[in-house]
Amino acid sequence: MPRRRAARNDRDHGTHGLVRSELFEALAGVECLLHAGDVGGRAVLKELETIAALRAVYGNVDVPGDPYLEPAVHLEVEGRTIHVSHGHELGRPTPDKLLSRYDADVLVFGHTHRALIHREGDRLVINPGAAGPRRFDVQPSVAILDVTRSTLDARIVWLTAGR
Repeated sequence: MPRRRAARNDRDHGTHGLVRSELFEALAGVECLLHAGDVGGRAVLKELETIAALRAVYGNVDVPGDPYLEPAVHLEVEGRTIHVSHGHELGRPTPDKLLSRYDADVLVFGHTHRALIHREGDRLVINPGAAGPRRFDVQPSVAILDVTRSTLDARIVWLTAGR
């Protein structure tokens, strides 16, 4: 059975403490949440921790040095390496910039809040989008990453566009 990871991103000044109720259904069964920054405060993290184990990085609107947020997350799952950072360290992050900068099999970033999955050979670049209140022209979303020794699969889960 694949190990499921959820890559999730939220926006601080757009979150206003909002953890959408539909996240609980969308993320049911995941083993770990990976939050790509712009968290929105400790209350958001506490609520997400009720879904699954959580690792979160700080984004450009979070406070660097917050003890609940990491500058980057590096982990290994089923022999596959995963790197999570907000992406603002690259200016305007793109899949090519992330692939050039980091060596992991899976690269997860936020910053642009635009959901994408980009495959380059055996590597994946994922931006789960933004799951807080709708902002700009972006529909709220999360991403689900399924990891096995032989496969890496990801999909975007679109959330209700209201709010």
